[in-house]
Amino acid sequence: MADFKGLTVAVSGGSSGIGEAAADAFAARGANVAVLDLNESPKHWSARCDVADDHRVRQAVEAVVDHFGGIDVLVNNAGIGAVGTVEDNSDKQWVRVLDVNLLGMVRLARACLPHLRASESPAIVNTSSIAATAGLVKRALYSASKGAVHSLTQAMAADHVAEGIRVNSVAPGTADTPWIGRLLDQAEDPEDERRKLEARQPTGRLVGPEEVAEAIVYLASPVNKSLTGTSVAVDGGMSGLRLVR
Repeated sequence: MADFKGLTVAVSGGSSGIGEAAADAFAARGANVAVLDLNESPKHWSARCDVADDHRVRQAVEAVVDHFGGIDVLVNNAGIGAVGTVEDNSDKQWVRVLDVNLLGMVRLARACLPHLRASESPAIVNTSSIAATAGLVKRALYSASKGAVHSLTQAMAADHVAEGIRVNSVAPGTADTPWIGRLLDQAEDPEDERRKLEARQPTGRLVGPEEVAEAIVYLASPVNKSLTGTSVAVDGGMSGLRLVR
């Protein structure tokens, strides 16, 4: 439980949901945790960061380095959701979601790479989604953004393996996060909608943020030096199981 002792882990979107759970999990294993978020974390050291603004991203990364002396692990988790078919979302929405979910990861990785190269245990973990590889109803824009994250992870892993920088991704199913809570609040029948979300996962329940966090920690752990270019699904079996009921 102390495999991250002395290492600094930067977690974008770390003030709530999966990001907060990941920050907690790294801290429990001895890491210096830096939360990069629009909102300050009530638990961990934070730097205000808008991943859609390259200047602010670089400022936040430098603040982490100034405070902790470096960066060993980047958890690229910040993202926003979108609901609709290709007919439902405007060009402005497409640009916004791709700017945050895809280019936000590019900006953070780009700013962190010089510091990761100075680390003895460098790793990047990107938060993808089951939506990257499974067709989900009314998730065209969100799925496209996470499909791009999946491909980006593979390309980054190939680009940086010779430098010893491991790049992996985690692909959650429908996780019980504040975003899902807001989505359910907008439904005509929130309880029925929640049952539908639970039922589409073979385990019959939503994924816990802490479960995703454990996978992120596993992928980032310096013990797992051969893990790179890998996507770990934490989706209740949704991506691989076909149950006949």
